[in-house]
Amino acid sequence: MLFNSLTFLIFFILVFSLHWLMPGWRRKKLLLLVASYLFYAAWNPPYVFILLFSTTLDWWLARLIWKSAGAPLRKALLIVSLVSNLSLLGFFKYGGFLLDNTLYLLTLLGVHYVPPAFALVLPIGISFYTFASLSYTMDVYRGEIAADAPFLDYALFVSFFPHLVAGPIVRAKQLLPQIRTPREITRDRLGWGLALVIIGLFAKSVLADTLFAPMVDEVYANPAVHNAADGWAAVFGFSGQIYFDFAGYSLCAIGLALCFGFEFPDNFRYPYAARGFSDFWRRWHITLSSWLRDYLYIPLGGSRHGKARSYLNLMLTMLIGGLWHGASWMFVLWGGLHGAYLALERLWQDHVRPAQTGSGKLAGALAVFLVVSLTWIPFRAHDTHTAWALLHSLYRTNPYLLADFSYMLPVYLGMAVTFSWHYLQRDGSLEQRFASLGTPVQTAVMAACLITIFLCSGGDQRAFIYFQF
Repeated sequence: MLFNSLTFLIFFILVFSLHWLMPGWRRKKLLLLVASYLFYAAWNPPYVFILLFSTTLDWWLARLIWKSAGAPLRKALLIVSLVSNLSLLGFFKYGGFLLDNTLYLLTLLGVHYVPPAFALVLPIGISFYTFASLSYTMDVYRGEIAADAPFLDYALFVSFFPHLVAGPIVRAKQLLPQIRTPREITRDRLGWGLALVIIGLFAKSVLADTLFAPMVDEVYANPAVHNAADGWAAVFGFSGQIYFDFAGYSLCAIGLALCFGFEFPDNFRYPYAARGFSDFWRRWHITLSSWLRDYLYIPLGGSRHGKARSYLNLMLTMLIGGLWHGASWMFVLWGGLHGAYLALERLWQDHVRPAQTGSGKLAGALAVFLVVSLTWIPFRAHDTHTAWALLHSLYRTNPYLLADFSYMLPVYLGMAVTFSWHYLQRDGSLEQRFASLGTPVQTAVMAACLITIFLCSGGDQRAFIYFQF
């Protein structure tokens, strides 16, 4: 069930109506839990049991950790949780990747082995709900949260349908306290929640899918037959496509949760206005980058053991973050590049402290945006051949290889507007900006979004990009 589908609209109306009418908070929670499992079952019913297994195991292990006094036993129970969850994730998401690379190494050694057929459908959202569930056992182990949540509350935390398949990665200490006590559905919460859903669908259907995706798909399908103008349009176009696709999903998720009275953390904060790469990761996919920081980078030692170790920890964190996105060396390369940028930036800051002038801030933001956009190439390309071909197209000047100008110009204009909007709004919030418009303008904006969503909804229906992760 896609958020941008008629099926989901009917699903949401039914669930919200029943939730509104149903008496008792426990019954409301049970309704949301059943609805969330039905939502997940719509993708692949048997994989509901994987979700249920992971949920039950971590709830039980967390309670044992919480009640245990001995440090060795607590650590052993945490290891069981980590190994169990990461083994499931590794089997389904990385099993084929590991098999292919093992066969390649065996071939290099002269060993020819034909394994049995290995074809598994990746459980949608497994990376997201695994990280959410692991945050619970690790926070209980650290003593940051008590494992006293009833199973119903914990199961709803893991499976709540707005964030189940593509985040934001909401942590137990953020959501469980909200689930524990009845949530009030106020007019302001419902109104802003629905507005966020509409804005998110506009970002996805109109901007990501209609404005940027056609140009990106055309050039990436065969970069060798395109000119520099086309290549750069595809580079900047994918920056726009992935931002509006994923930020649009996040806005929908936050808005849907708010309709039921739950508050999710922000996942994007004008990332293309970042003035450095660390600033970029404080603004892009915030719930993942903060998760990697708190549960990987800091436990590895962070910056506590010298500069060289700090650079190594940054690189390891970003390599794993890249691999989290998919079982491909292209994602590892993308993560490694960002790890290198972060390490070089920290090295630069340790030795040089440039003055922060107005023009310098703008130049820094433009430079970061350019490098980030170029680094999206291995993320979008399916293989190294496509990535190299696209890089070569960026300086190809053959005038006979130009793509349709009607595709290209809107992409350039769209990204110019996007960057300008991010830069001007970088220290503000969407809610504050929307509230400052006044009721008539707000109504006009919502009407315009709904009309353009309707006009752009007749073509190919694309899943959200991050559903594959």
